[in-house]
Amino acid sequence: MAKKKSFGKALNAQISNEFAASQQYVAMAVYYDSATLPRLAAFFYRQALEEREHAMMMVQYLLDVGERVDIPDVKAQTTQFDDPISPVKAALAQEERVSDEIFGLFQLSRDLKDYRAEHFLQWFVKEQVEEVALMGDLLNVVERSSENLLLAEEYIAREGLGEEGEDATAPPVAGGA
Repeated sequence: MAKKKSFGKALNAQISNEFAASQQYVAMAVYYDSATLPRLAAFFYRQALEEREHAMMMVQYLLDVGERVDIPDVKAQTTQFDDPISPVKAALAQEERVSDEIFGLFQLSRDLKDYRAEHFLQWFVKEQVEEVALMGDLLNVVERSSENLLLAEEYIAREGLGEEGEDATAPPVAGGA
């Protein structure tokens, strides 16, 4: 019983992290929206929804295994950045941090021999590899097109960045249909 509580507490902390990441992506989207860069804004609005969905997957998992769910307070995020590259740099750093958090949860599940939790987290491990690569690519493009961010806008439109669609292997989302 102590195993589940320990993992449950750690996963609740991650739910808070996922909601915070979602809010930070909204702030980044607002920044780009205010700069009339609609493709960058839309990309980060989609990322915000994706992070919220990750939190809700974790909520559903805790509900499924009979654990307590704690929904965190929402902390204000900055919508001001020094330059148009800063939000993407921050997004990459955020994805790297979330990866470390997910890897820590995965290790905890192994240490506790919580096989349900380990199985649940496998999708998140795969997802974080994709997210870090995506943000790294976007940062490369934004840095190269810093003199004319309309080139980054065109890249996002051409490549369909962030528009991958549904993943049938994803865990269920709380409240999802």
